[in-house]
Amino acid sequence: MDWKAGLTRVAGGAATLVLDALMPPRCAACGEPVDRPRALCLACWSTLTFIGHPCCAICGDPFEVAPPGQPVCGDCLAAPPPWRRARSALRYDAASRALVLGFKHGDRLHLGGLLAGWMRLAGAELLADADVLVPVPLHRWRLLARRYNQAAVLAHALGEVAGVPVSDRALVRARPTPSQGQLTRSQRARNVQAAFRVEGRRQLEIAGRHVLLVDDVLTSGATAGACTRVLLRAGAASVDLLTLARVV
Repeated sequence: MDWKAGLTRVAGGAATLVLDALMPPRCAACGEPVDRPRALCLACWSTLTFIGHPCCAICGDPFEVAPPGQPVCGDCLAAPPPWRRARSALRYDAASRALVLGFKHGDRLHLGGLLAGWMRLAGAELLADADVLVPVPLHRWRLLARRYNQAAVLAHALGEVAGVPVSDRALVRARPTPSQGQLTRSQRARNVQAAFRVEGRRQLEIAGRHVLLVDDVLTSGATAGACTRVLLRAGAASVDLLTLARVV
């Protein structure tokens, strides 16, 4: 080993030991001590429910048992969503809520890499087909108040690890909309009507390309559906959806 490289490695290791002594790594969810940064303790990890197969081929809703024939849920058979495929890393429930909301509202941007890693595993087949990642946008006034768009943070972290370019200015929220939190499914759909558009000068970033739409939580699908329709009208070849978590 080159002596300079060895010296650099020793110095780096010593610096890490000093930092860990001064600021020991904490669980990303509960704050308990852990053995490495941006990790979860065993107790928090064991409460999370990761979503895998079998699941609906269209919306990603998990099945308890794989159905015979085409794995599509009844909702998607009755009213197919506009996107081609959707996948989510986590079930959005009491166990994951603190982690998701801490990232979304609590300035815990250091979690982006950890969360994007889970999303990469859940959406591997979608990422393999994607030409560009597009985060669900915030309106400029909400972005000003929050200071960051959590969907854009996830999209850039995903793009870095998956090697897919990110277009975070092509899709914009044209008008402010009230929070979707307390609205019914039909109210959510009305709330986001005409709320999004593709910037004309950035349409070439979308046209003819396989777009992977990125967001934090999939609830009713109203926001993702509105974004998908706008992207398809702008000429996207297809739109898939990848979220950190979803309501089941």
